[in-house]
Amino acid sequence: MKLLMMGAREDERVFAEKWAKENKIDLEITNDFLSPDTLHLVEGKDGIALQQTMGLPKEMYQQLADLGIKQIATRSAGYDMYDLEAATEAGLIVTNVPEYSPNAIAEFAVTSALATVRQLNKIQANMAKQDFRWAKDMISREIRSMTVGIIGTGRIGRITAQILKGFGAEIIAYDLYQNDDAKEFLTYKDSVEDVVKEADLISIHMPATKDNHHLFNDDLFSLMKDGSFLVNTARGMIVDTAALLRALDSGKLAGAALDTYENEMPYVTKDFTGKEIEDATFKELVNREDVIFTPHIAFYTDTAVENLVAGGLNAVYDVVTTNDSSNRVN
Repeated sequence: MKLLMMGAREDERVFAEKWAKENKIDLEITNDFLSPDTLHLVEGKDGIALQQTMGLPKEMYQQLADLGIKQIATRSAGYDMYDLEAATEAGLIVTNVPEYSPNAIAEFAVTSALATVRQLNKIQANMAKQDFRWAKDMISREIRSMTVGIIGTGRIGRITAQILKGFGAEIIAYDLYQNDDAKEFLTYKDSVEDVVKEADLISIHMPATKDNHHLFNDDLFSLMKDGSFLVNTARGMIVDTAALLRALDSGKLAGAALDTYENEMPYVTKDFTGKEIEDATFKELVNREDVIFTPHIAFYTDTAVENLVAGGLNAVYDVVTTNDSSNRVN
């Protein structure tokens, strides 16, 4: 069996080589992403594991099938970069890695929440200027005095709620499918609107779907408490960024911590040192003191990376050998 792992980062290689050795698999590893220009690398391979930052042209799904490929395994939980309809039409099975380290993202969400509530951006900006004064606009709230709203209570949302409950916060939440294990830490509300009306701090933990695109828009922001905080370690497209900026400018939001941005693909994970950011909205996000922006890095721990690599490659192996996978998404 010959497999191809594309879009491989250096931190993934050691885990991929370990997996290949343990499973006695001929694995080729390249940092090239799949594109029309690199499609030739797939020739002669039995399966592929991808980590795409951009989508694929629709015709490529059939081209992969014509090369004998049965599947696309993405080394991520999210799979919105793939055209599932086109993949299905071509007879390709698309898989993801639904659980790799929910603790990694939950811990980062809490870290980001603490940082934005305690205004670390503003404090660090003052430190850079050697301004060591205390000021009224730097006074923070304590998490234990806040009501925290969790939007999405799957594995990550549940752990986030559990950690914040440990600080003494009251936790309320909304999810289409309530998590019985989470009820120990939180109280469910009937709608997202009910949560944002009561919450001082809101943390998003939902997958991106057609139904929740720009869920957080002007109307939803208008329902929030004045001076509330938003944390998004889920998907950028859930938040209407222009509406978010208006909410910050109006004081409806006192701060936001964003690990993802709806139009991040041209920038994350690239080095723009000394280069001009042409996206004016993104440029504003990364330069505002009331926004903590991080480059989709909440998952980035050694445990998560190893689990993502192994999970993706295991899914390739399953489809090649059995024509199916428990992590199938189409």
